[in-house]
Amino acid sequence: MSLAEIKEGNTVSISVDEHAAAVIPMQAASEDIWDKKYRLKDKDGDAVDQSIADTYSRVARALADVEEEGKRVFWHERFTWALLHGAIPAGRITSNAGAEAYKPATSTINCTVSGQVPDSMNGILSMVHEAGLTLKAGCGIGYEFSTLRPKGAYVSGAGAYTSGPLSFMDIFDKMCFTVSSAGGRRGAQMGTFDISHPDVMDFIRAKREDGRLRQFNLSCLITSDFMEAVKHDRDWDLIFPANASEVEDEETRIVWRQWPANNDSYLRDDEGRTACRVYKTIRARRLWDVIMASTYDYAEPGFILIDEVNTMNNNWFCENVRATNPCGEQPLPPYGACLLGSINLTKFVCNPFTREAYFDWDQFREVVAVFTRMLDNVVEINGLPLEKQREEILSKRRHGMGFLGLGSALTMLRTPYGSHESLAFTEQVAYEMARTGFATGVELAREKGPAPIMEQDIEVTPEMMLKRPEMADDGIRVGDKLKGRILWARYSRYLQKFARTGKAEDVAMLKELEETGCRFTHHSSIAPTGTISLSLANNASNGIEPSFAHHYARNIIREGKKSKEKVDVFSFELLAYRELINPQAMPFSQEEDEKLPDYFISADDVTPKQHVDIQAAAQKWVDSSISKTANVPTDFDYEDFKNIYLYAYEKGLKGCTTFRFNPEAFQGVLVKDADLEKTMYRFTLEDGSVIEVKGNEEIEYDGEMHSAANLFDALKEGYYGKF
Repeated sequence: MSLAEIKEGNTVSISVDEHAAAVIPMQAASEDIWDKKYRLKDKDGDAVDQSIADTYSRVARALADVEEEGKRVFWHERFTWALLHGAIPAGRITSNAGAEAYKPATSTINCTVSGQVPDSMNGILSMVHEAGLTLKAGCGIGYEFSTLRPKGAYVSGAGAYTSGPLSFMDIFDKMCFTVSSAGGRRGAQMGTFDISHPDVMDFIRAKREDGRLRQFNLSCLITSDFMEAVKHDRDWDLIFPANASEVEDEETRIVWRQWPANNDSYLRDDEGRTACRVYKTIRARRLWDVIMASTYDYAEPGFILIDEVNTMNNNWFCENVRATNPCGEQPLPPYGACLLGSINLTKFVCNPFTREAYFDWDQFREVVAVFTRMLDNVVEINGLPLEKQREEILSKRRHGMGFLGLGSALTMLRTPYGSHESLAFTEQVAYEMARTGFATGVELAREKGPAPIMEQDIEVTPEMMLKRPEMADDGIRVGDKLKGRILWARYSRYLQKFARTGKAEDVAMLKELEETGCRFTHHSSIAPTGTISLSLANNASNGIEPSFAHHYARNIIREGKKSKEKVDVFSFELLAYRELINPQAMPFSQEEDEKLPDYFISADDVTPKQHVDIQAAAQKWVDSSISKTANVPTDFDYEDFKNIYLYAYEKGLKGCTTFRFNPEAFQGVLVKDADLEKTMYRFTLEDGSVIEVKGNEEIEYDGEMHSAANLFDALKEGYYGKF
């Protein structure tokens, strides 16, 4: 493919100055993704949306119809304006809002978390059933599996020994693959696991087996105690709640720990701690090294700092979070659900690539305000399949507004990603989004009423007093009843940051939130925005990331193809730069790439520490979490690699993920031709002979053309011919 293949018809506008706009044609890969994923079609496959403008109008109409009848025309116009000026609802909203006549059983919600998985056969299978319905509706789902007793534990009811959590995860994995295959959209799941569970080593190593748990992202729930044990080279106990006979056995070592599972058979003390049997004690650093080695080689498991998640949760008084959505940007309680949306930052860059480049903060705040109302309206048309999910989202009305195109926008502003200036810009974007969002939340609470949890009378418990000892200083005692909005606003570790900005308007807003409440409990979250960025943003950089490269390939699932398809794509900033500054003959060349200005940063140019610093700058004002990947070179030093995660812990992040290109394990969704060029793949033929092929070479196999790398992965992982 070359740039000459860019299609006409759909365009994306960027600001050049206050009075003009340059039109950047939508590249073929972007239009194709919109057509396959977000364009509404009828049962015969004929297009209902004739253009992206039709898609936007459909979504705006569906969300405006939630408003009072006399206001619907006005809000349809305002919502359409916001969509044309950078507001991009997440995939489930864009695909399914206003599509009830064609697919009535789908949801507009991206993120859910399962109910707590019970430690019983009936309980596990009931969760499989609920998860199947959730995935069928198009939602991603997360689960915690450390509630299940370890491998080899005795099950008295069955008179046998359990096969452990990992074997039951295999059931969820196969179910997800089956449901997603039938529905034509890849299912997405997250499996989390406590760092103190006796089977944690098996969990960490699970994906080393070809084809196993491939419908899951996996993350360890890392506690502050564990991190301190690693730092100080202490022992670490692997534990699970004890049964009555184990507690009475003098030879069994029992410790008292907080444990998430709500099981009446567990023995608890007055502080709510559970009696746990110590199965094994190991050095914390040994376990740490196993995690790091797996992450270095396989990019999993992820790293969720669960204590920080719960400490900074706005709903600290009514939730205990133990799992996230599949990409990790939404920590959620059992049956929690959240909808997403992102704002395209490239839309607000004026005079791009020039010394007069600037960011239009006024228009950004206006789009945030309108988009906040739009996302709140999505709650009313959630389409969630389970009653408990609907109750949860209607009670708290949480949504996750984020942004995409950070790397592209910084390039257009001539600011290198990872520089001190870029950190300040990132923090400012997150602050303005949060400040405007909660100010709009107060206005919506006055107009439509606050989230119901805000109006509930909440009884103060001993556990709440332990979490927030400052309540005692305010004269609050166990047994007192407070409105949810007071516990939410006055004692939220996150919201209280507004009181420390030194701005009178922030202090006044916080007081209003306490007195009036807010329409929603959570406002912000930064998602990875993969196909949204590629399609509707014409390949502006994903979420909070820099552009992966300015010319690279994306591996996508194409219905009917036997392996993934390799599609060439170009960064939005490259397209804009060529259109505005440096028009040249097609096609794009490697030599031209090398002549781009120094501020054209891609993922390989950013150090892991810079990745963490960017995430920390945004996390300060993001009340949920952030999906971010620190890309590291294949030859990156292992000891330095481990320090990335310690650094993330010290910076107060809620999670950390890295990706290192390792073709022996997998190649990833995004790949550079240079990496594939120097990677050899070995194929064994039926006669026993072996051929070696470069990863970027095309191979004819089984009547189809495949890239060598994609064919190798499909055969190795067992998904060949199953799309």
